[in-house]
Amino acid sequence: MSELWWAIGALAIGGYALKASGYFVPEWVLERPRVTRVALLTPVALLAALTAVQVFGQGQGLAVDARVAGLAFAVGALLLRAPFLVVVVGAAVVAALVRLIAG
Repeated sequence: MSELWWAIGALAIGGYALKASGYFVPEWVLERPRVTRVALLTPVALLAALTAVQVFGQGQGLAVDARVAGLAFAVGALLLRAPFLVVVVGAAVVAALVRLIAG
């Protein structure tokens, strides 16, 4: 078995162990305001990081291309409280138009 599969197995076991350890945490720890706040904000931070990597990342470097224009449109549409479908389709259309114009 290659080193990659050993690493994948170790990460899978570690992730499962971390998730299972949550059952052994006392309830009074989970009710603390700081723990609750961290638990609520962690998915937001992870999604923001994933979005940043997907928009600005290209290989091992950074890139500014049509994806940035699409993201800018999506942020603006979300601030204006547009429906989700309008945000997604609008961002795709803006990115496509920028790619068309830029060649």
